[in-house]
Amino acid sequence: MQSRREQLVAVFTILPSIVLLGIFVYGFIGNSMHMSTTDWGQEAAMSLTPNIQSVGMDNYRDLFTGFLNVRFRQDLINMFFFTLLFVGLSLLIGLFLATLIDQLVWGEAFFRTVFLYPMSLSMVVTGTIWRWILQPRGGINVLPTLIGLPPGEFLWLSSRTQTLVFDWSHIFHYVCLILLVILTLNVYGQWRRQGSKRLPRKLMLCAVLLGVFASGILTRIPLLEYPEAHGFNNALWGVVLAAVWQMSGYTMALYLAGLRTIPHELREAARVDGGSEFQIYRYVDLPLLKPITASAIVILGHIALKIFDLIFAISGPDHYPTSMPAITMFLKTFRGNELAVGSAIGVILFLIVSLLIVPYLVVSFREE
Repeated sequence: MQSRREQLVAVFTILPSIVLLGIFVYGFIGNSMHMSTTDWGQEAAMSLTPNIQSVGMDNYRDLFTGFLNVRFRQDLINMFFFTLLFVGLSLLIGLFLATLIDQLVWGEAFFRTVFLYPMSLSMVVTGTIWRWILQPRGGINVLPTLIGLPPGEFLWLSSRTQTLVFDWSHIFHYVCLILLVILTLNVYGQWRRQGSKRLPRKLMLCAVLLGVFASGILTRIPLLEYPEAHGFNNALWGVVLAAVWQMSGYTMALYLAGLRTIPHELREAARVDGGSEFQIYRYVDLPLLKPITASAIVILGHIALKIFDLIFAISGPDHYPTSMPAITMFLKTFRGNELAVGSAIGVILFLIVSLLIVPYLVVSFREE
């Protein structure tokens, strides 16, 4: 057992880090939450003796329903689609590259280095490079001319065409639908893994949510008094392409390390039982890679939700079609001196990231 002196030494060793962490992380988070409930705007920011008053949740209400904050709401939609595409494509490409490299007889070190190289670059460098490559009248659009075809006309970063357009005033309807899909998939996964065990509780939750959705209790609550169209802007494809190019090598390294840790005996046993190579990959390799997939989703999702530097470099802070909440927070806080509104956006981003991180930590602690 440790002596009293050793315990005191351990406490005083980590105490400065805990104090600094509490002040400069959690203290600042608390201060931002408090600031977001005030009217600290341009007048207060430029005054030597600011008169700051509490306004409650008005800043949050204006962000989601105010007429002048349409850009922030489109930023949320951009962040949602960017996160889905970025995380999904990075996982698929990384898994594909890791599977190919795992089967190579020679050249593994070379290809592994080539695919990992983009990760060594900063987001600013990546954004600058891809901004040149994705020029409307140059870069990728010029490639067809090398084989005698007319140049491409896709507006990678400057397009304003939107697809999957929906009405923000009925956002509760779409949120309820997404929750229903997620819960249904969860129920299906539980049924596949555990049969009838714990299934009634899941079915009950699914039935309740389905009843709420079917009855229209939430779906008929308009968030706005007027229609407000939002959707996926095609200009995001350029940002997704640059981000996937940089981070797919990272997911490749994760999956490659996971593939190398799978015991060879498991695959041999599957071959003895008559399993084909595809069946071995499907029923042996992929299930054992689930923890790596979960970790990669959390890491990539965290990067996507707080993306700032890549957007700033590839399209600039004033380009509306590719804007993200972090960009608007920067503009509101440091250009418009609307410190309270900027703090409210920061708190919203903090809560969104927590929705991704906290469940992962809870599951990890339970397993441990």
